[in-house]
Amino acid sequence: MREIPRRKAIGLGLGAAAALGVAGCGTGSGAARSSSAATGEKGSATGVPGAGGSGGTPIGDGSTADTGPQPNQPAKPQRLQPGEAPPQFVVFSWDGAGEIGNGLFPRFLKLANDHGAAMTFFLSGLYLLPESKKDLYRPPNNPVGASDIGYLKDENIRNTLRYVRQAWLDGHEIGTHFNGHFCGGSGSVAKWTPEQWRSEVDQAVSFVTTWRTNTGFTDVAALPFDYRKELIGGRTPCLLGQENLLPTARELGWRYDASSPGGRQVWPAKKDGVWDLPLQSVPFPGHSFEVLSMDYNILANQSKNSTKGDPSRYPAWRTQAVGAYLGGFKRAYEGNRAPLFIGNHFEQWNGGIYMDAVEEALKGIADKKDVRLVSFRQFCDWLDAQDPKVLAKLRTLEPGESPAGGWGAYVT
Repeated sequence: MREIPRRKAIGLGLGAAAALGVAGCGTGSGAARSSSAATGEKGSATGVPGAGGSGGTPIGDGSTADTGPQPNQPAKPQRLQPGEAPPQFVVFSWDGAGEIGNGLFPRFLKLANDHGAAMTFFLSGLYLLPESKKDLYRPPNNPVGASDIGYLKDENIRNTLRYVRQAWLDGHEIGTHFNGHFCGGSGSVAKWTPEQWRSEVDQAVSFVTTWRTNTGFTDVAALPFDYRKELIGGRTPCLLGQENLLPTARELGWRYDASSPGGRQVWPAKKDGVWDLPLQSVPFPGHSFEVLSMDYNILANQSKNSTKGDPSRYPAWRTQAVGAYLGGFKRAYEGNRAPLFIGNHFEQWNGGIYMDAVEEALKGIADKKDVRLVSFRQFCDWLDAQDPKVLAKLRTLEPGESPAGGWGAYVT
């Protein structure tokens, strides 16, 4: 039985001791994206050009390049008009976002293309740093080169670069999951100071922007974006340490943070000047308590401390996971239209049932009227375009609460 390594349990605070919440991290090119009302009119995704043909203006050692505005973006967001119902936003996000040989990164890039979805990929900086260069990483309160996630083989680094590049060209956001994923002990990110968070962010940016120097690869195309401009938010390991991260995020000009655990399905607000976009508690089929909207948290309530539980239970667990995602969607869609945030990992826990559940949920959501499958960046663009008074009024609606008198009378 494979045990779950060094994770931090996070109680959901819903009055049920069984409502366990944890946040874990996991260690063919997409088809042309069709136009979609979900994210606006988009052109075709061109895939990933071969090595060398990156175009744009090289930055630094050529690991990244300025290729101009990001393609495949929605139209400029508009303010809600009087009597207009807000769109139902859904953000699918991925912690770690490395391709470790299981084919999950390209699988979900294709799924997104097929359904006109944009997503957020929280890239772990260490996934672009060879283990032979691990001494370049100096994690706060931990030994030089230490990491609670594994370094990738050269082949996997190459593939991660390939799919991160394709993700951006397809219109997705590249955020950060930081580096070493320390969740326990004296070196836990929960104990880091704002200054230590700044060091961690600076190192994550460095690993992304100097991968060519660190790997020695000369046959791999540059990432087609300026990461210092692209990076506007992240999610901390195990959803720990947000309080001390926020001053650093604000200093860096970040627009959001997605690290808060156990959020409710309500319209978000800013915390210390940064949009607070938490994982949310959603209905958990068959239970009186709710579960955090992340694959790892659902697993923790099913197979407990094992990523390889009883195979005979996989079909029921998969159905339960789909029900949790769709239950959260339905409650928002038919109620207060609060955005739904779903967190994932490129993993094959319990036979890959959570990847299948996420895919089924996305397919069940994508074709609904007024639904927009967006990245966190795109959602922030929409929030920032709204009248603050309208957003404040939306925040008064409880999870699942429809506006009295309907949307026509509510948004004025």
